[in-house]
Amino acid sequence: MTDLLLYIGNKNYSSWSMRAWVALRAAGVPFREELIPFDFEAGNPNIKAVSNSGKVPCLKDGQLEVWESLAIIEYVAELFPDAEIWPRKVTERAYARAVSTEMATGFSALRSACPMNLRRAPETLSVGQEVLADIARIEAIWTMCLEASSGPYLFGDFSAADAMYAPVVFRISTYGLPVKGRSKAYMEAVMAHPAVKTWVEEGVQEPWSVAGAELP
Repeated sequence: MTDLLLYIGNKNYSSWSMRAWVALRAAGVPFREELIPFDFEAGNPNIKAVSNSGKVPCLKDGQLEVWESLAIIEYVAELFPDAEIWPRKVTERAYARAVSTEMATGFSALRSACPMNLRRAPETLSVGQEVLADIARIEAIWTMCLEASSGPYLFGDFSAADAMYAPVVFRISTYGLPVKGRSKAYMEAVMAHPAVKTWVEEGVQEPWSVAGAELP
């Protein structure tokens, strides 16, 4: 019997926490959560006490500690194979892991220019070519997956791949970044998912403010 405890950061700001949390919640995996807010200029020193990486998310299962969003998702997928955190078909799982890894390791221009801030009022932000190139690649991934699956999510049913891209959906929406019709429909489907909606509803109610994520 597992007793999973997921340490997360602010739901309003922590895109990496969102990815792991949404993947587990959407799959119906039982877990407890503990939020350690980023309420200091350089994060929160209390995170180091529970995470050897000094970052969140961090999953504890008894004495086992797993950090990094994708590693957490993979570990829980092995614990709960019937939860179908990844797509059923082996070929789809391969694609889902590839696009999820690309999300985990890429798109630094978008991340830097457009920090996640769920409370921010939607407003079009002028961005450079590097950010637009990131958006173009993200749209290419979404289009490839949606054309193969017919949607509404990247691989038909909601999976870890959609959880990995959920923060990007909100970055695009919040900062009014240019996307085409199919991408807009996919974004609407992600934002309407119950797990995503719960995260957002709780995030916008948080009292903490992090200066570096509050763009003028």
